[in-house]
Amino acid sequence: MTHLPLLSLVTFLPLAGAFLILVTRGDEKVVAQNARAIALWTALIDFAVSLVIWAEFDPSTAAFQFVEKARWVSIGGFTFTYHMGIDGISLFFITLTTLLTLISVVASWESITYRVKEYMLAFLVLETLMVGMFCALDFILFYLFFEGVLIPMFLIIGVWGGPNRIYAAFKFFLYTLLGAVLMLLAIIAIYFQTGTTDITVALHHSFPFGLQKWLWLAFFASFAVKLPMWPLHTWLPDAHVEAPTAGSVILAGVLLKMGGYGFLRFSLPMFPLASHYFTPLVFVLSAIAIVSTSLVALVQTDMKKLVAYSSVAHMGFVTMGAFALTVQSVTGSVIQMLSHGIVSAALFLIVGVVYDRLHTREIARYGGLVERMPVYALVFMVFTLAAVGLPGTSGFVGEFLVLIGTFKVSTPEATIGATAMFLGIAYMLYLYRRVIYGVITRGDLRAMRDLSFREKAVFAPLILVVLWLGIYPQSFLRPIEPSVAHLVHQVAAANAAAQVHEAKLF
Repeated sequence: MTHLPLLSLVTFLPLAGAFLILVTRGDEKVVAQNARAIALWTALIDFAVSLVIWAEFDPSTAAFQFVEKARWVSIGGFTFTYHMGIDGISLFFITLTTLLTLISVVASWESITYRVKEYMLAFLVLETLMVGMFCALDFILFYLFFEGVLIPMFLIIGVWGGPNRIYAAFKFFLYTLLGAVLMLLAIIAIYFQTGTTDITVALHHSFPFGLQKWLWLAFFASFAVKLPMWPLHTWLPDAHVEAPTAGSVILAGVLLKMGGYGFLRFSLPMFPLASHYFTPLVFVLSAIAIVSTSLVALVQTDMKKLVAYSSVAHMGFVTMGAFALTVQSVTGSVIQMLSHGIVSAALFLIVGVVYDRLHTREIARYGGLVERMPVYALVFMVFTLAAVGLPGTSGFVGEFLVLIGTFKVSTPEATIGATAMFLGIAYMLYLYRRVIYGVITRGDLRAMRDLSFREKAVFAPLILVVLWLGIYPQSFLRPIEPSVAHLVHQVAAANAAAQVHEAKLF
């Protein structure tokens, strides 16, 4: 099947579903039912295509695969190409995106009751933009996908969010837009340096060290906000609290990974000297993020805010592992992003389950739910243990590899990260105890019903992935490792050559 344009298919298939939803006519109830059905089948088929890509992927090479390339735009000597391709680093992000989009559609089946047509349309357009970003091998194409994501997510938060949704939506939009402008200027500078917008050409271009520093900072401004890194994370809790449940799932599960992916795809391989120069800064910011946001999470009274701050802490491990630049740490960084994408999405869904029943996220309003919701308590326990990195779950694999690889490079930061893991255990188990255990004292809690069949169907694949990745991580590591090893070797070779050149000068 490799002769088929699989990347174009998995990228633009959701747009076909969005078009069908757009032309759906009838009374409001019929349109809503049709929109849900079209979105479900489109997301399901797109997920199936992503599985085909995984099955057809050759894990023995670091080269880009399923490459599609054609002339796209040519104006006055400026030529942009439609260039798509994936390697082991981007492979699983496509699968993660299609899976979480499918989960989001099912999770929104009953909770979204107004403007259903527009809601499902926005999610399918968002899926196209997210998948396209992980496939793009042209700077202009990447930029359009990367920044296009802001529009549907802005609408999802601003239209279907909570009471302060307008404030949260604009804060999210303005924070991320500022970094995007700087990245666009960097892309223009790269074009004038290389004469092309082809990412594969830029990956092998040797930029002067002085220019590398400015380009690195420009890309950093965009990726650090998206990730988000401390102290640029303040938009995240507001966005999560106000977003609908499925919006939080995509925000935490995929959009945060766009920043980490950007560091691995651009900052490290294209600007190796600048990356080495700024690594101490990244280590310090990562360590601060892990400790400070864990402490903030510990005192939260809102379940969604607690999970949101925990996301910032977990993404601190991602940046620490990426810039430690050992095969173990970078591989762990990728696995950590995949694991966090699944676990954080599940935790937001868990919050959404009780919010749909009681319409409050205040931790103090709950307690003793194990009595009325035993299946819910079991599911909550699985993802709580995955979030704290219990061996046998996906959370353990990523954090273990990151710490092993980082200890080889910087013991103080790795020690801080390892120590701060206890804070994660503290706030997650504290949350679980307050919500699940205790004595039910309120009548509305006694009336709480356990997970429905639809809700069980939402959590089942997420539990499967968490246990699969935790018990048999090699099935994920094997495709990732060649690309990571190539990246680490490329950066190490560039830094070694720079040191030799410097030694000759003196």
